[in-house]
Amino acid sequence: QLTLVESGGGEVQSGGSLTLSCTASGLPLDYTYNIGWFRQAPGMGSEGVACINIGGLTNYRDPVKGRFIISKGSARNTVLLQMDRLLPEDSGRYYCAAQRVDQWSKSKLLQAMCVLDSQEYGVWGRGTQVTVSS
Repeated sequence: QLTLVESGGGEVQSGGSLTLSCTASGLPLDYTYNIGWFRQAPGMGSEGVACINIGGLTNYRDPVKGRFIISKGSARNTVLLQMDRLLPEDSGRYYCAAQRVDQWSKSKLLQAMCVLDSQEYGVWGRGTQVTVSS
């Protein structure tokens, strides 16, 4: 079973930057899973942030476009979320999640854009807290 662990959260002032890391263990990510980042503020539901598919194609929610970048890390089985020009509304607990795609055709897993629907992701980390002060 795939296990995901997030790290890199913290407290920053508005306009600051943080880079989150998602590290997988148990199963390989390449050609097996798409990875997404989601966040949840207190009392609010989960919100999709960004995702990356097997071929490296990315998708972002409008509020973070131009400020956040999702990418594959240099270390094995890692995905990063670089967050710049942070705003107080970005505060929340950030989770990485995996969508299993190993049963897809090669063409689909390389070309299909990942989705930002939490219901499509079956494996979740425990999250890392991000707090942005004004």
